[in-house]
Amino acid sequence: MSVLMIQGTTSDAGKSALVTGLCRVLARHGIKVAPFKPQNMALNSAVTIDDGEIGRAQALQARAAGIAPHTDMNPVLLKPNSDTGSQVIIQGHAIGNMDARRYHQYKRIAMKAVLQSYHRLQDQYEVVLVEGAGSPAEINLRANDIANMGFALAVDAPVLLIADIDRGGVFAHLVGTLQLLEADERALVKGMVINRFRGDHDLLQPGIDWLENETAVPVTGTLPYLHGLYLEGEDSLTRTNSRASNENSVTIIIPDMPHLSNHTDFDALNLHPQVNLHFVKADIPPPLPILSSCQAARMCVSILTGCANKAGSRQSRNICAMAASSSASAAASRCLAAVLMIHRALKVIRE
Repeated sequence: MSVLMIQGTTSDAGKSALVTGLCRVLARHGIKVAPFKPQNMALNSAVTIDDGEIGRAQALQARAAGIAPHTDMNPVLLKPNSDTGSQVIIQGHAIGNMDARRYHQYKRIAMKAVLQSYHRLQDQYEVVLVEGAGSPAEINLRANDIANMGFALAVDAPVLLIADIDRGGVFAHLVGTLQLLEADERALVKGMVINRFRGDHDLLQPGIDWLENETAVPVTGTLPYLHGLYLEGEDSLTRTNSRASNENSVTIIIPDMPHLSNHTDFDALNLHPQVNLHFVKADIPPPLPILSSCQAARMCVSILTGCANKAGSRQSRNICAMAASSSASAAASRCLAAVLMIHRALKVIRE
């Protein structure tokens, strides 16, 4: 069994996309490969084949590898519920809420679950592609680390370090990260990857030559900026507003509530050429909408009430009735829950 870990100099450097791409390439070459992320902090999660939940990125990577998502692919999932605390999910199931200090102490126990899940994947697949979290150079998080170099050292995983040149400062990111690592950690870094490059590569080459000479680590690849690449995001970094080019477009407003989960459910609307989708925070005046998620919930009340009366099965009647009730009574803070209930009700009806 082979293992390779992708770590980034920053959040959103391209770790998830690179692991996803490598999963697909290896799978197409007939190699049994599985993604793995020891610890993920994300509000966007996906349901697994074993009735748990993992980060959306690992579910997408599993799909790229041609396998079903499993809780072992993301054994520790942290879902923030305040500025200082999170719901802690171990191997797919919530064990409770912890503030940052308490979780920092708990990480020694969490590491046991991480290694248990990793070794199970190790026994089943030829290659395990591991994704780090954030940056390995967070000095204040180094003690008891399970997400980056702490894990890499535990399993002796070679590391590729990826950095985003599009945001600027790529040489400082790479050199600075390597300098902040301990000697045994630096020894695991076998290559660097420059992500989201656009322009003349010949003009970049002198910088690559300097970087390799300065760090004694080879640049193993330069990845182009991929226009039109839409992969499900894990956090607020990827939550953006769209602007339709069609003058006959529809404007839809989504209340951007604190710790909004699974906002990638709206990606289809965000990418639609005739939709202006706006995530609006409570303290910002929204643009004039044609439709809001709250209005959509209220509009469906009468339809769902009728569906509840006509539905063939008790399950369908109960779900439709709950959706109608939730839609009718939803205050602003419950509108999204009502919309998701409506979606579930309509799915059951179709079935």
